[in-house]
Amino acid sequence: MFEEAQYFSPVNEDEHGRVTVRLARGHPGFADPAYRERRDLIAGLAVGHRRGDPLPEVAYTGEEQEVWRLVSAELASRHRRYAVREFLDAKERLGLPEDRVPQLQEVSDLLEPLTGFRYLPAAGLVPLREFYGSLADGLFHSTQYLRHHSMPLYTPEPDVVHEVIGHANALASDRFAALYRAAGEAARRVEGREALEFVSRVFWFTMEFGVLQEGGELKAYGAGILSSYGEIEEFRAMDVRPLDVREMGSADYDITKYQTLLFRAESMDHLEDVAGGFWEACDDDSIAALAV
Repeated sequence: MFEEAQYFSPVNEDEHGRVTVRLARGHPGFADPAYRERRDLIAGLAVGHRRGDPLPEVAYTGEEQEVWRLVSAELASRHRRYAVREFLDAKERLGLPEDRVPQLQEVSDLLEPLTGFRYLPAAGLVPLREFYGSLADGLFHSTQYLRHHSMPLYTPEPDVVHEVIGHANALASDRFAALYRAAGEAARRVEGREALEFVSRVFWFTMEFGVLQEGGELKAYGAGILSSYGEIEEFRAMDVRPLDVREMGSADYDITKYQTLLFRAESMDHLEDVAGGFWEACDDDSIAALAV
């Protein structure tokens, strides 16, 4: 299964410029009018943004700040136990606030001197080629909304917790940032839709849900695991296979559930050799040969 939009609530803009986020009935915020109004407002800020303009600021509510504080604290203790050293060092280097939601401009200002990455606001889904291609330019598209306060440790779609605690901390690492850029350059290089999806699947099973062996233990480096309070406690019990580009690029996954299939690198060097080497050299023909 592969649907690039499956985990984003659709965002619509009518002829009057009104932006509406269509939450599914099963979404924790579906029956909360105030939350839905907030989602529409925050999405509208991103829709109205033009590249080169100042990044839009969100006046986060006390309730939203409390969600950030709670999730940050719960994840911090789990990072110390389960995250790879490269991520932990990058997290300390970046120094994100844990007591309040940082604005995307603040995240960019912290990141850019370290690895050159900057953030851009996203209302929801960003087309696959644009999202990955922008990584080659050191640009990361990020949502700005918070998950619903009734379920602070769960979100059915990527929110600012995932985009910032998961990805920004990784992007503060020179080595991880180089892998993000390599994936972006690969997305720019390939022409066919199937090749682009193959590139993105390898990204999914590495930079989103990657694990590696470190100090005799299985540790996580993927942003999807390291921003998920529940998944970070479960990943060691999953079907963990050796890192394999052919298998990663062809495997199906379901983002609505914990990932049951993971791929293990033996070290950072191994990850760079296998995933980084693939992204640096791949083209439509080489991917077609792998996908046979």
